[in-house]
Amino acid sequence: MASKAPNDQPDAPQDAITGEEISSTTIPPPTPSNDSARNAFSELLSPSKKHSKQQKTPPKPSILPAHTTFSGRAGLGAYTAAPETFPTSRVIKYDDNFVTINDLFPKSSIHLLLLPRRPDKQLLHPFEALQDPEFLASIQQEVRKLRILAAKELQRRFGKYSAKEQEREKAMEKALNGTGEFDESNLPPGRDWSKDVISGIHTHPSMAHLHIHVLSRDHHSECMRHRKHYNSFETEFLVDVDDFPLTEADAKRRRKAKFLDEDLLKHHLDEEFEQWKAE
Repeated sequence: MASKAPNDQPDAPQDAITGEEISSTTIPPPTPSNDSARNAFSELLSPSKKHSKQQKTPPKPSILPAHTTFSGRAGLGAYTAAPETFPTSRVIKYDDNFVTINDLFPKSSIHLLLLPRRPDKQLLHPFEALQDPEFLASIQQEVRKLRILAAKELQRRFGKYSAKEQEREKAMEKALNGTGEFDESNLPPGRDWSKDVISGIHTHPSMAHLHIHVLSRDHHSECMRHRKHYNSFETEFLVDVDDFPLTEADAKRRRKAKFLDEDLLKHHLDEEFEQWKAE
């Protein structure tokens, strides 16, 4: 666990993840993956035809020099350099501009990372990289897409546990089996899963390459082990990309390490997760 900042440096940044997580090395496999077993989330986010086309696109030579390895804080660079070498269980989709992966240490039942591939932006701090209006717009658009797809995946996984979803399903079944004209507008609205998805960047990213988090709010994961894990997504340590561009005077620019030490709920208990699913 990261040590506390010295008394004379109360605002020194802390990492939101552990040293063990940072030191986990990522090195591109030597040959492209032929992984044919695709999880349901991969199928949802990246239809097979589209993914097949992407898999045939080789990495740009300028991005992946010979004998390049990525480790520690630079680990995310492996995914942007050669996404086609990873199985679909890790790299969900990619194109020339972005790579979307499942987080190696997810802090929720769904935890995605959006990785921009622009070499001139990859190693900038988010506060600096997202000052570019055109680049920011492309990030915001991609994040919106991922939020929608993450919400759909939440519905697919947990809809059967949700009281609101079940109410809608029963009403639809009753209406379809009735003799009158079917009018979907008269059905209960069901659960708005989009409200259970959050996204943004950390004021002090633990990894060197630019990345944007898109994750569900349940925080139900074996990797949610420390107070700072939870706090990094439920305090001002996380800044929504829709809040950008930030002015120089914006308070969000201050790297507030104290947020990671606040006495908030460390993790969601299994009972709370069950209650969340049942809403």
